[in-house]
Amino acid sequence: MKLFTCKQIAEIDQLTMKLEPISSIDLMERASMQVADWIINHIGNNLPFWFFAGPGNNGGDALAVARMLAYANFNCTVFIVSFGKELSGDPAINMERLKEQNKVLLKSIDSEATIPEIPSKIVIIDGLFGSGLTRPLNGLAAEIVRKINQSGAMVISIDIPSGLMGEDNSHLDLSNIINARHTLTFEVPKISFLFPETQRFVGNWEVLPIGWAEEAILQTESKYGYLTGEFISSKIQKRDKFSHKGTFGHALLIAGSYGKMGAAILASRACLRSGVGLLTTHIPRLGYQILQSSIPEAMASIDASDRVFTAFPDLKLYSAIGIGPGIDKKTDTQQALQELLYAKPIKMVIDADALNILSENQQWYRLLPPNTILTPHPKELERLVGPSANSYERLQIQLQFSAQYKVIVLCKGAHTCITFPNGQVYFNGSGNAGMATGGSGDVLTGII
Repeated sequence: MKLFTCKQIAEIDQLTMKLEPISSIDLMERASMQVADWIINHIGNNLPFWFFAGPGNNGGDALAVARMLAYANFNCTVFIVSFGKELSGDPAINMERLKEQNKVLLKSIDSEATIPEIPSKIVIIDGLFGSGLTRPLNGLAAEIVRKINQSGAMVISIDIPSGLMGEDNSHLDLSNIINARHTLTFEVPKISFLFPETQRFVGNWEVLPIGWAEEAILQTESKYGYLTGEFISSKIQKRDKFSHKGTFGHALLIAGSYGKMGAAILASRACLRSGVGLLTTHIPRLGYQILQSSIPEAMASIDASDRVFTAFPDLKLYSAIGIGPGIDKKTDTQQALQELLYAKPIKMVIDADALNILSENQQWYRLLPPNTILTPHPKELERLVGPSANSYERLQIQLQFSAQYKVIVLCKGAHTCITFPNGQVYFNGSGNAGMATGGSGDVLTGII
């Protein structure tokens, strides 16, 4: 699915209101109902609920959720934080509805002295600021956030934790951001949710539907995408009944060295398991018996060296090449990689030691064939492109590198980030921390 910047999200809301048509207050009601239903189904009403509602639409959502939960017999207290402004528009309408209901205790916070002592055995609903926030929190807002974070209470943020930006958070004081246990966002995750630095603020995030108009989504172009299992499954083509091993390509995998033959085995098994028609694995001589006894389906191409990769076979036989898992960084191996790049293979995946050799010989970047796939983990990416202060900055550098050298860069992580030469970015939505073990990257190389 597409991901959008906060600015685009606001535009899609407006387009939805125009196309459906639906009023802004009814769209807010729809979003608030989703939040209230989630809380009823996942949290329950065993504890009191304290709502902190700001002056904008995020606060309007909080007021509406408080009203809905009060109808469901939740114990709700609302703290209005208007920063000296009169509520207007949809938040004002929801305030009037809440007053008419007369089931919720309403209080105001207009100075640090009026911030209540916050107990730990409550549930806090954070509706201070939403995705429209454009500057860091300070003053009264920052003090409220500090007290909420210190309370130890469960915090549920509506749309986005107050103080967090939807994309770039490099300029923020991180102590002035709500630490939510749950974030209930609308339609799509915010891009910043996918960065490791924001995990402690966002907690467990859930995407709730609010009925965006399909045409509004189609009309809004985005360079960001989020890959789901359902999307990937839809792209897997059914095999033709009369297909054969020649139909599905012949891959060459250059992997392994003394002490690292396991990388070659893992990558080879993954390559075969993912459906390649034929696989030749080029290995140093010492790996011959290991490969042939472990993976009889793979054909072995034997290097002249006993211990490392020093040369490659005739490339005309192969439809794709993967290189790097466990090949080490010996001088002869570096020279062989340079010669391979000069040979201009058509399709190439570069990983692990091959990436580290590249990073030590950056003048070779210009030799990379167009659409070569590089699969670094964050530290390998740093060696390739230089350091970055945070994930957002790293993404911008990664995008620039992909465009400059016309390569696809897949930076491995909890939400693996894939950048393309045309500026497109995809984040992976699957995987788990159980994959954080040696050999997972070798398996990925084989699959690709």
